Amino acid sequence: MTIPEPQALTLPRTPPLVLRGRTFDASAPAVMGIINRTRDSFFAGNRHADLDSAKRALDQAVEAGADIVDVGGVRAGQEGEHVSAQEEVDRVVPFLEHARATYPDLVLSLDTWRSEVAQEAGRHGLDLVNDTWAGHDPELVHVAARIGAGVVCSHTGGLPPRTDPVHVTYGPDPLDVVRDVLRTLADGARAAVEAGVPAERVLIDPTLDFGKTTAHSLVVLRHTADLAQLGYPVLQALSRKDFVGESLGVEVDDRLEGTLAATAVAAWLGATVFRAHDVRATRRVVDMVATIRGDRAPVRAVRGV
Repeated sequence: MTIPEPQALTLPRTPPLVLRGRTFDASAPAVMGIINRTRDSFFAGNRHADLDSAKRALDQAVEAGADIVDVGGVRAGQEGEHVSAQEEVDRVVPFLEHARATYPDLVLSLDTWRSEVAQEAGRHGLDLVNDTWAGHDPELVHVAARIGAGVVCSHTGGLPPRTDPVHVTYGPDPLDVVRDVLRTLADGARAAVEAGVPAERVLIDPTLDFGKTTAHSLVVLRHTADLAQLGYPVLQALSRKDFVGESLGVEVDDRLEGTLAATAVAAWLGATVFRAHDVRATRRVVDMVATIRGDRAPVRAVRGV
């Protein structure tokens, strides 16, 4: 038998993300903890309509290793209550005020598609606008630039906010969805830079489950390395999503292991920011993958180096 010669690994890497003076890259992946100021989030374990509950969740996320905290005031899906822009402001701004005062160096992100909400939140030390609805409000990216925040560019297949995907199609080739994601994210990132957001503050997110069936989400996840080739840091928001539940046949409360498996795959393929409900577990997974890849050194080496 011929013994094969070991081959050097060529792993995908993206430029660093720089927010609030912190740099995140392959050697220092970022965990984005989720705080939902809602009564109807799809995951009951992350409903913090009460401000004191949200404050406790913030402390827990930071203690567990969150680098970024992403607060949202409206459920993403079409189920649940209607929330006006003013109600959204009333939900997220007191939290942001508290978070900034309590953790001056923490990167704060706002999950919104409304420019007026981002404008108001920008008065309270906001670092990142997480536009999960792909520029539905074209003014949002300009607000991010004016307030000095970064922006997350997303892909929803053209669906408007709070639309659940049903029988979505992209073409006969299974890779057509990947092509659409790549085009949309490239266009969104270019628009953000043209609006005045520095490239080092632009993230791209394929936004699995949004405008996608489970089959679409799985093929896009497999092609995370292609997203990395666009030249921007890649965010993967995988936590407890329906594509995990449908893949394993489990409900939301039983999706942690599937989420972590998807997280490890995405990290290996070049994603560096991970939006998560389960911060501690995600922190350990992404740090371990970074170490396996050779991008991050072990914390200790008792057995020698």
